[in-house]
Amino acid sequence: MNPKIKALNEKLDQAKLGGGQARIDKQHQKKKLTARERVDYLLDEGSFEEIGALVTHRTKDFGMENQKFYGDGVVTGYGTIDGRLVYLFAQDFTVFGGSLSETHAEKICKIMDMALQVGAPLIGLNDSGGARIQEGVRSLGGYADIFYRNVQASGVIPQISAIMGPCAGGAVYSPAMTDFTMMVEDTSYMFVTGPNVVKTVTNEEVTSEELGGASTHSTKSGVAHITSSNDVECLEDLKTLLSYLPQNNTEKPSDLLFKLNDEKREVLMDIVPDNPNKPYDMHDVIKGIIDEDSFFEIHKNYAENIIVGFARLGGKSVGIVANQPLYLAGVLDVNSSKKAARFVRFCDCFNLPLLVLEDVPGFLPGTDQEWNGIIVHGAKLLYAFSEATVPRVTVITRKAYGGAYDVMNSKHIGADMNFAWPNAEIAVMGAKGAAEIIFKREISSADDKEAKWKEKEAEYAELFANPYSAAERGFVDEVIIPSDTRRKLIKAFSMLQNKTVEQPKRKHGNIPL
Repeated sequence: MNPKIKALNEKLDQAKLGGGQARIDKQHQKKKLTARERVDYLLDEGSFEEIGALVTHRTKDFGMENQKFYGDGVVTGYGTIDGRLVYLFAQDFTVFGGSLSETHAEKICKIMDMALQVGAPLIGLNDSGGARIQEGVRSLGGYADIFYRNVQASGVIPQISAIMGPCAGGAVYSPAMTDFTMMVEDTSYMFVTGPNVVKTVTNEEVTSEELGGASTHSTKSGVAHITSSNDVECLEDLKTLLSYLPQNNTEKPSDLLFKLNDEKREVLMDIVPDNPNKPYDMHDVIKGIIDEDSFFEIHKNYAENIIVGFARLGGKSVGIVANQPLYLAGVLDVNSSKKAARFVRFCDCFNLPLLVLEDVPGFLPGTDQEWNGIIVHGAKLLYAFSEATVPRVTVITRKAYGGAYDVMNSKHIGADMNFAWPNAEIAVMGAKGAAEIIFKREISSADDKEAKWKEKEAEYAELFANPYSAAERGFVDEVIIPSDTRRKLIKAFSMLQNKTVEQPKRKHGNIPL
């Protein structure tokens, strides 16, 4: 063999070994795949083309000149997933704990620039101990270079972060600015300051898992959109998520083959109880409307009073926002408003039509909500729907009360089509509360106050606790039989597929953050 070819092969073999076999074995002992194993599993077989395999760091302090590894702790390149071009980086924990150096950051930035210029999704597989402290401000500058590119790519190409190990300090802000953050249970965590710093500053005793594990961020903080039980499941979830998305903001998601047949779904007739105060699972409504087994839920365990996720409807990719009567009666609160607003804005960025399933009794009252800013957080959802230009369709399955009726993609804020089921109640508030206010004098002067109250409650309900007053004014386009919902939605979204909206000229709006 040509000596120069042999030398090249030897260098490439060293690069593939990362920090060495012993460290690879240690990674496996933690039930984690290595960076290269993750890349190979995620991408179509044989499609990966590596960029920067022979890059090394430039540090000469603290004896670092004697510790050099090809690739410098991150694998970068491009390949395909189900035939679609993607760019990605995978941090290698076997090399300096995956810590970010100046050259490590440069490799990531190069991939980010290419993804933005070509218009293809960017995937980050994060597994890093943070900034490489031997490099000081140079590593911090590298993080900032990445952050800046995250913002430039936002709304232009899909950005997905999979946290597959530690992600601490400044490293957490890049995933936070991407569109979706995925975490692996028991092996990944995210926090700005670790347990030791927390104990020093606040005297709190907390573990890494409690402070920033997958469970914490998927249920309490909302930082994690999706959690998976292991590395392989995480990568499978990433593939599924990507299947609903377009390559960039100038394209639409790919359609699957579909032929309209008898799309009636009788199961939808019996889901909503006759008793307006009895809960039901909105997942059953979603399941009865969408293409079979196509729902991919986002933020499943966070703010469970609202459901968001992707699905296929007539072969087309759509984003779904739905109140969940099983939790807090489906009210809007601080967390559910933020969760839904973020999802709506993502869908609008990437040309995903929005389907809203509404059963909302209002905003959650109380000092906790007011003091935590329900006004401004509720306004985020209102703002998100109002600025969205993608096709938007709402189905009111039961309650649509008060300001929440306006916020949940009403006709007044730009919804294209608004349907209601016959048992829908569209009013300022429930009949019981409304009767108490409107007929207060009559009730208080009656001999049998309870009977009078019930009489006036029924009177108000007859007038307003139905969809027909709204339909008469055109606020609801059509009152439909529940079993016909799927067919109506497929035809409505098909009709709206070429919708265009001229926006006012401006630099950008000022969403209430």
